[in-house]
Amino acid sequence: MNQIHYDELLDACGLSCPLPLLKAKQALHKLETGKVLKVLATDAGSQRDFRVYVDQSDHQLLESFIEADQYIYIIKRG
Repeated sequence: MNQIHYDELLDACGLSCPLPLLKAKQALHKLETGKVLKVLATDAGSQRDFRVYVDQSDHQLLESFIEADQYIYIIKRG
């Protein structure tokens, strides 16, 4: 379905909020500007958390979708 290139994959499945977002922040911090992080999560609350976080940061949410009971976020480091 979605074939966006990403540089790093973070599997946060099974973690409850706010852990998926905290792990994503740590992973983004390690990436160079312009690199892309793909996050897999199973917590429905992550949808709100990631939207708010990206709106308040210089990162860009390239895609956000649900596939096979997973919430998937593609974030470009700002």
